[in-house]
Amino acid sequence: MLKSHSCGELRGKIAGQKVTLAGWVHRRRDHGGMAFIDLRDSSGIVQVVFNPQISPEAYQVAGSLRHEYVIQVEGEVVSRPKGTENPKLATGKIEVIAQKATVLNPSETPPFYINEDVEVEESLCLKNRYLYLRRPRMRDNIILRHKMVKFIRDFLDAKGFIEVETPILIKSTPEGARDYLVPSRLNPGK
Repeated sequence: MLKSHSCGELRGKIAGQKVTLAGWVHRRRDHGGMAFIDLRDSSGIVQVVFNPQISPEAYQVAGSLRHEYVIQVEGEVVSRPKGTENPKLATGKIEVIAQKATVLNPSETPPFYINEDVEVEESLCLKNRYLYLRRPRMRDNIILRHKMVKFIRDFLDAKGFIEVETPILIKSTPEGARDYLVPSRLNPGK
């Protein structure tokens, strides 16, 4: 199983449970012989602690991690010690103590950082759209659009409307997926 929970859904009520998480390395810090990774997925960020006394193998993997590596972590959810909570994160009252870590996909250094809200040249964003869409602002826009479209579709469906998508009613989008043309027996070539 790739993951049992999403990073952003972890809360104190599941402290003591074993979880499997997967996501991108958002930040990496080394303090006092331990490594701390902020692991990010589409739902949020959670801190993962790599302690060499608990799992030397996981700690060794943590030493090789870089920004935007895709990893899987198995560990135990624990409450953070008093004074170390992070009120800026929804998951700031807990952390995951890593017992096993696997690099699913290494990453080259990205042309811009996902976690920094700095202006990036538009051509660079378009060239690296897959990275740009991971930024919190873009992710939130996509989620908002999804919720709005879903609300409208559900509302109209409840009123008995049906959705019909035909080439005549819907405008083709430039640079979109190639239009699918249905061959006609009555008018060959059209």
